[in-house]
Amino acid sequence: MLKYFLLTLIFIFIYSCSESEETSLNVPTSSNVEDLIRHTEEFKQQILTYDTPGGKIHFAIGFGIANSIMIEGEDSNIIIDASDSVYEAEKIYSLFYKRNSNPIDAIIYTHNHGDHTFGASYFYNLQEKKPKIIAHEDTDYYVQRILGILNPIISLRSSRMFGMNLPDDDLINVGIGGNISVSKSPTGYVKPDLTFKDNLELNISGVEIKLFHAPGETNDQIFVWLPNHKALMPGDNIYKTFPNLYTIRGTTHRDVIGWINSLDHMKTFNAEFVFPSHTKPIIGEDKIKDTLTVYRDAIQFVHDQTIRYMNEGLYPDQIIQLIELPNSLKKSPYLYEFYGTVRWSIKSIFSGYLGWFSGNPSELDPLSRDEKAKRVSKLAGGNDMLLKQLNNAVNDNDMQWALELSDYLISLNYLTEDVKQLRIKALIYEGSRASNPNKRNYFLSSAYELTNKIIDTSLPRSFTDEFLNQISLDTLFGVLSTRFDPEKHNGVNYSTCFKFNSGFSKNIVLRNSVAVVSSDKIESCDLNIKLDEILFKKILVGDVNPVTSIGSNDIEIEGSTFEFLNFLLKFQ
Repeated sequence: MLKYFLLTLIFIFIYSCSESEETSLNVPTSSNVEDLIRHTEEFKQQILTYDTPGGKIHFAIGFGIANSIMIEGEDSNIIIDASDSVYEAEKIYSLFYKRNSNPIDAIIYTHNHGDHTFGASYFYNLQEKKPKIIAHEDTDYYVQRILGILNPIISLRSSRMFGMNLPDDDLINVGIGGNISVSKSPTGYVKPDLTFKDNLELNISGVEIKLFHAPGETNDQIFVWLPNHKALMPGDNIYKTFPNLYTIRGTTHRDVIGWINSLDHMKTFNAEFVFPSHTKPIIGEDKIKDTLTVYRDAIQFVHDQTIRYMNEGLYPDQIIQLIELPNSLKKSPYLYEFYGTVRWSIKSIFSGYLGWFSGNPSELDPLSRDEKAKRVSKLAGGNDMLLKQLNNAVNDNDMQWALELSDYLISLNYLTEDVKQLRIKALIYEGSRASNPNKRNYFLSSAYELTNKIIDTSLPRSFTDEFLNQISLDTLFGVLSTRFDPEKHNGVNYSTCFKFNSGFSKNIVLRNSVAVVSSDKIESCDLNIKLDEILFKKILVGDVNPVTSIGSNDIEIEGSTFEFLNFLLKFQ
């Protein structure tokens, strides 16, 4: 049923490469990716220590995708971002400890992404007195959403974007971090227990801390300002690559104007140290101001020019041909397209303001993919001639056109071995020459999938009670409704009511081919289930067989056992 519901969730932020002995794609190295190769130096694994006016700050880079930062207080320390897994957090702390062995008093999340939060439980469980977990008030909401209804598709797209299934030889870096080996550690997200909306001022172990809401890469993004240290932690709102105004793994519209405003806010503090959550620190007040300025100006340039052309009635595919950064911005090392791209940003800005419809009437109700393929084939003179055109495109290194032609042949179920091999060639050609690692990895991963050599990524196959406690039942019931298969329903209204030992209750009514989840009281349920919350979660993620639990009387059922099992089978 939902066996792999959470197995795939680690995707987004525990980006792992297999240690499989499978051979690589033999991807050639082109001159176009030399800059990307040099960019790998940015993620050399190390602990950097800085003596600021307010005290020492330790900066862990290369241990996971995101950096982790430790601020020394008078008698305790503060952690900013906790890395992407317990395994990485343990390695980081062993080195932090050598620099300062005081206990940890607080952990601050700059935002919800798992590469910043999934290592938290290691730091949290180091001592009897638990540190405070501090974040924006919306952070847990977004974590729950990550674990929710879109998990399967985002997992798939993320695995391609980060080259999770590629052999090590075909990987370079992921733009904002190096390549990470498989982590078999449990996921260690811990819910925040101190949150705020707009800003929060704290004094922790003598360290004056100011936190500010700063929408940008995420809506819950914050930045940390240490006035006595003259140090700024911007989270993911700046790193040494063009910003990811849109991510190809899939995301809601990112607030571009909010991002600009957040950077402007950061500029007002005259920081002497900037410790980003990705890539190396920026040191020196003048350099910081200059970098923040070009970064925000680049975002505004792309935003404003996109809007200008939108108001002229141009479509997204037309606009992307007209906009590129001016030389004054393009030359900045912080604006190389190693993560986000101008073209993808334009499309996202367009859809963020106007939605999916380009404005072209021919695209309002277009022909289906299959119907269009039939007509293109007819224009070409039949499938064989279409295949010939595909061969010609590959021979001419016209690979984007080759990919589009292969799409038509695939839609026509003409996916012969020849078509597959030609598509692989096109994907490898385009991917190997892409200096943007997201594009590179997505293309090469798609090619690798066509070879039928998918590697076992060795994600964790079980989850700790501690981690499952962080996942709300509301999240899980929301997932259940989207996994309902109406073809397995006989059309008769049917109600199942759940009551948990915590006092939480929910019911699911099957009607009109939908599974309606609510907390409304039902006088008489067709099926009543009473069980422990953790047990229910383990059943959903596939860690526990419900038949075994029923046999051991861990589940109380008012109704037949068969009915309960049949109910579960209605959800994919």
